[in-house]
Amino acid sequence: MYKSIIRIVNDMKLRHKLFLSFIVVVFIPVLIIGYFLTSELRSMALGNAMEQTVTNVERVKKRTSEVVSISYDTAYRLANDARLETVANRRYDSVYDVVKAYKEYPDFRDNLRLYEELAAIRLYVNNPTLLNNWEFIQPTPDIVEAPWYQSAIQSSLVDWSYVEDERDGKKYLSLVRRVDFPNQNSTGVLVINVNSEMLASILAQESFETMIVDSSNQVVASNRPGKLGKTLEELQFDPAIIEGMTGTFETVMDGNKLQIMVDDLRPKSSMNELRILSIFSIDQIVQEANRTIRLAVTVISISLAVATLLIYGFSTLLSNRLLRLSKHINKVATGNLGIAMEIDGKDEIGQLSRQFNAMVASINGLMSEVEESNYQKRQLAQKQNEIKFKMMASQINPHFLFNALESIRMKAHIKGETEIAKVVRLLGKMMRKNLEVGNRSIPMRSEMDIVRCYLEIQKFRHGDRLHFELLIDPAAEETFIPPLIIQPLVENAVVHGLESKEEGGLVRVKASVVGQEVHIEVMDNGTGMTEERAAVVLQSLSEQDDDERNRIGLRNVHMRLLLTYGAEHGLNIHSVPGEGTQIRFHIPLGGRSHV
Repeated sequence: MYKSIIRIVNDMKLRHKLFLSFIVVVFIPVLIIGYFLTSELRSMALGNAMEQTVTNVERVKKRTSEVVSISYDTAYRLANDARLETVANRRYDSVYDVVKAYKEYPDFRDNLRLYEELAAIRLYVNNPTLLNNWEFIQPTPDIVEAPWYQSAIQSSLVDWSYVEDERDGKKYLSLVRRVDFPNQNSTGVLVINVNSEMLASILAQESFETMIVDSSNQVVASNRPGKLGKTLEELQFDPAIIEGMTGTFETVMDGNKLQIMVDDLRPKSSMNELRILSIFSIDQIVQEANRTIRLAVTVISISLAVATLLIYGFSTLLSNRLLRLSKHINKVATGNLGIAMEIDGKDEIGQLSRQFNAMVASINGLMSEVEESNYQKRQLAQKQNEIKFKMMASQINPHFLFNALESIRMKAHIKGETEIAKVVRLLGKMMRKNLEVGNRSIPMRSEMDIVRCYLEIQKFRHGDRLHFELLIDPAAEETFIPPLIIQPLVENAVVHGLESKEEGGLVRVKASVVGQEVHIEVMDNGTGMTEERAAVVLQSLSEQDDDERNRIGLRNVHMRLLLTYGAEHGLNIHSVPGEGTQIRFHIPLGGRSHV
């Protein structure tokens, strides 16, 4: 799997690789981080909202509890007031007596003036002699049948209900409790209305939608219009909330996703409880977070777009430079070596461009060297062929000459002319070796055999006028050299150095090993040359045509040395008039050539 991915990536174009690396290294991490930060931001917003909701509910619960506690304390005092029992159960003879009794019992009015949390106080009692002054009320059959009235009659505990006040026709959160008059063996129902404006002022301070509902799920207070007096069923609340459960709920109402916190408030000595609902829209809570997220997404999108454009431009720049390098390489592959790339940077591509130019220059140099080497090989072969041609041109039926020379040698030997026989044998040997010369190199010992034969023949001619020495280092005898390299130098020394000298002279051939080279010297003590003459000879070594009189001359030897071993291996001539001439050259040990 890993190798397959690597192969796919390696097959992609550089531009695609850069885009892929951008997506992997930048785009995907940005998306992951953005998603994580978005989630965290939303979670933080919701968490802060929940914390605020808890605080709000606790605050509402505390202040509402304070309000309803006043109603409870007032109801407790009134329920245990003997004077109230007297006023409520006395049988009055006249209206005057009733009005007088009402004036003498101002507690209802005093409590309303004392506590702004109370909106109204009334006592429902069965006493036909009382007047209905909205404080003492004779219950009608409808009132008697009302659930809140029946609940109060049946229990001694306090009941909190949403009760309609007959005086103004409005409903109030009311404390309803039964009041027992043991001395009169009768009962009444005390109703204390909680000030709705007080509850509304408590809820108005909350930023979230908050409402108080009674045990029958009626909304008794709300900080949002249109909700007061409605039931949770009518408002389409979650069934779990309708059933009286508390806690945190997430629901959808009117297409809005809501978070609802429900907490109960059970006043002391009550048979039922109130509940506080705090509601906030999740969309509104995360609105600011969403705005921040949208802004961040916009900035990130613009940044990614700019980064994409930069990556595109950068990849185009790189790919164009690489394509230009590829085109130049293709041109070189087709044989066009006369090109050079423009260096347009110091990066790796610029380094490749410099290396490409260096490679082309190196190839051109190698091509020049190969051409020069081939030219030198052709020149060397041409010179070798010239030697063969010149030697073949001088042949006159070589088998006839060999046979004739052999016959002469045998006759001389029979007649006791051993010296003549020896010279004839040497001459035949020398001619045979010369005729065997080809393009291949020969060991130095074979070349020295030719030199020895030549010098022996010349000594036969000149007698005691010619002396020669062959000083050959045994380590140099197996070094391969081109044929007829030393013999022409010896011939030159004999012909030009000694034949014109009446008393004769010495020819010395010396070959010694110096380091990894063989130094060869041909010396004579003949007439020598002036500096001017030596300069002319040196100049002639570079001429194109041989002197036909010399046949295989110095120039031929010099050129073959240059072609075989290189420019530093040519002939070196040193001559002093009257003292003699020295011709030197050196070759690699073993005879290896540079071509």
